[in-house]
Amino acid sequence: MSQAMSALEPPLGWASRERSSQEQLARRIVSNLPALLGAAVIVWMVILAIFAPIIATYPYDQTNLNAVEQPPSLAHWFGTDALGRDMFSRVVWGARSAVFVIVMVTVIDLGLGLQLGAAAGYLGGWVDTLVMRVADILFAFPGLLFVFFIAATIKPGLLAWARTHGLDDLARSGYLDYAVVIIALGVIGWAGLARLVRAQVLTVKEREFVISARATGVPTWRIILRHVLPNSIAPVIVALSMGMGDIALSEGYLSFLGIGLQPPAPSWGNILADNAGQYWRTFPQMIWLVLIPGLVLASVVFAFNFLGDGLNEALNPEISP
Repeated sequence: MSQAMSALEPPLGWASRERSSQEQLARRIVSNLPALLGAAVIVWMVILAIFAPIIATYPYDQTNLNAVEQPPSLAHWFGTDALGRDMFSRVVWGARSAVFVIVMVTVIDLGLGLQLGAAAGYLGGWVDTLVMRVADILFAFPGLLFVFFIAATIKPGLLAWARTHGLDDLARSGYLDYAVVIIALGVIGWAGLARLVRAQVLTVKEREFVISARATGVPTWRIILRHVLPNSIAPVIVALSMGMGDIALSEGYLSFLGIGLQPPAPSWGNILADNAGQYWRTFPQMIWLVLIPGLVLASVVFAFNFLGDGLNEALNPEISP
């Protein structure tokens, strides 16, 4: 028994080797220029989201009919739209909307995908069958179209529920729009993560330290949390990084089509939708109306993908030098 327990204890020098591996990981990411640029863009987006009230030069919903459709200038860095709203302020507040949706959807994906995938891979049997069949049902539909369907279906129900219970202010506030987007993206996103976690757990659970833990009577939940998941987390980190870019893009799609965040709530998607008509009417004089928010959204999506590629190269022993 004592020999088995000692096999589960970290060996001498484990902490120093752990620090050394973290330093090597950081060096690999820093030496990868696309990953470094992607990380910088993401950091800037988070800074904009946190300090949006300070960074924005005007309230995002403030209209000025005396400054309609103004080109970029010192007074309005990104120009103004058809209602005289400052584009820079709306883009900055749009970063807060994007970060909030990304964080909340990622939490849902982790909460469902990590737990269900780990349970399916480690326990097997009917648990594995049930989780994977539900995931297969979700994969049977085109992902983006399924998101549109869910968002368009639950939004009228949520609005009707709020009005029925005397919550008209909540229905008009725009908070339900965030709930619709988060629920729609969260319902779909966990399935891919669960399948990835399951595959990793199936490999890790047959390794010696897991078998030793089972032999010594360690509870199943403790084995999964302390031994299985920590050794399966690297591909999950890469998948989450790339998935965050997809979440930002999907939120933009939903808002652009009118089933996501609604004006005056700031979103890069509805900024594009609001300005698309003016852009085509006055092409190319007002190109900044769609060029600036479009470039911001594209840069964020590419940033997450570049960072994901860099993490994959740094964490994958078959790729890393």
